[in-house]
Amino acid sequence: MSPRTNDGAPEHERPASGPASEDAAVADPDLSESGQEPAGTDSEDAFAVEDVEATEALEATDSGTDGADVRVAAVRRVAAAGRRWRRVQLGACAAMMAVGLTAGAIAIGAVRDGQAPRVVTAAAVSPGLLASGNLDTAITALQAHLRAQPRDFGSWATLGLAYVEQARTKGDPSRYPQAEQALKRSLSLKKDNDAALAGRAALAAARHDFAGALTYADRALAQNPYSERALCSRIDALVELGRYDDAEKAADLADRRRPGVPVFTRYAYVHELRGDVTTARRVLERALSASTTPGDISYVAAQLGQLAWNQGRYEEALTYYARALAADDTYLPALEGRARAQAASGQRAEAIKGLEAVVARYPLPGPLVALGELYEARGAQGDEEKAQNQYALVDAWTAIARANGVNVDLDTALAAADHGDKATALRAARDDWSRRHTVHTADALAWALHVNGKDAEALSYARQATATGYRNASFLYHRGVIEKATGHPDDARTHLAAALRLNPGFSPLGAREARTALKTLEADQ
Repeated sequence: MSPRTNDGAPEHERPASGPASEDAAVADPDLSESGQEPAGTDSEDAFAVEDVEATEALEATDSGTDGADVRVAAVRRVAAAGRRWRRVQLGACAAMMAVGLTAGAIAIGAVRDGQAPRVVTAAAVSPGLLASGNLDTAITALQAHLRAQPRDFGSWATLGLAYVEQARTKGDPSRYPQAEQALKRSLSLKKDNDAALAGRAALAAARHDFAGALTYADRALAQNPYSERALCSRIDALVELGRYDDAEKAADLADRRRPGVPVFTRYAYVHELRGDVTTARRVLERALSASTTPGDISYVAAQLGQLAWNQGRYEEALTYYARALAADDTYLPALEGRARAQAASGQRAEAIKGLEAVVARYPLPGPLVALGELYEARGAQGDEEKAQNQYALVDAWTAIARANGVNVDLDTALAAADHGDKATALRAARDDWSRRHTVHTADALAWALHVNGKDAEALSYARQATATGYRNASFLYHRGVIEKATGHPDDARTHLAAALRLNPGFSPLGAREARTALKTLEADQ
């Protein structure tokens, strides 16, 4: 495969319908998902009513407030409340954060990784505007156009996808109900239009409803076999369902039909999951050389940084993260990845400062847990309380995400196993495994079983997590600890040593515990 012109939106991120907030209703909630227009809409009076409803709905989301500032204020209030977690109900704190996430203006971020799918429409606003790096401008322009042309199904589809991108890139799950309403409106105006169906696939994937994402992607491809968004969402869904053979075939098909940066990044990830890091790196490097927009450059460079970090190549990772941030100095995955690479390189002070800046604006589970573990590893006065506050904020975020239709079982299992309620971690991991069999879910279930004292059951899942050849130090560490607990010392030594050899700084706490466990095993030889 060879890189060619990019005109799509790469996304591999890593979700069920929830209630929209009052400012989130961008479409008539009474419109059915069947794609049929309400009775009477063929009359001029009905058109007028619908136009008024559409205008009012759009105005309800256009407050003019600086959403980022509102969110920062909410995060600060929740952070202050963290000192009182033992005496304050989680729900109240989650509600405070929810206010910050929903009360601001729509335009609070920028598309980081390309543009929306091709939309068949006569809209005055090109979907390509979403690739401009200014999602604020794109959404504002779409809103203005839809006030004048409320029956433009293509622009409703583009607006829905813009909300998905905004939620995903800014960690704001309150935008998912908005996206759902906009996409439903598009389908009510033109049944089975591929742009809206592809948007529904992207939305379902963002909410971790991967079976739904696959269904919508297949429906979109039945209408338009060359829909880049649908082709990419189909790969994502198959990967996240653990259907890796099918995902590889889907990536090959997408490469034949719509080669470009979005497909290349997914192709690389499928190969990484197989343990083929050489191919993954080669494809990502080609994708980076083919990238021309700041969004694509930051996205692909950060993917290369993550790949290098996974293999313990920290200087290389820092170089790629620097390139990503040179293209977009606010790109969240690069900011988080740089901090992790700094921590692994011994630059703990810089890593803590970087993650503190990240969680101050984007209180997401990954960076919150990473920051908490760095506080614990540092062990200065007050660090234990600081760490516990970060873990409590994970609970607040997952409560908000769940309220907006996101399935957060995997996030819950991963965070709670080490830093929360162990029984909750196990329930969440079992629930996620009941829906999909991925290496990540197998690892999460294995570790949740281990911390609950069920090592005999955990062992088979730990082995499944590493069965594809995926090179992940955390997985190897978990397997080694479980093998040690189940009386397999030779296997435990092999996998603990492999984890530390592959990525000796994979976790501030996990790496330390892996070294301790390995020393114990060697002393017992």
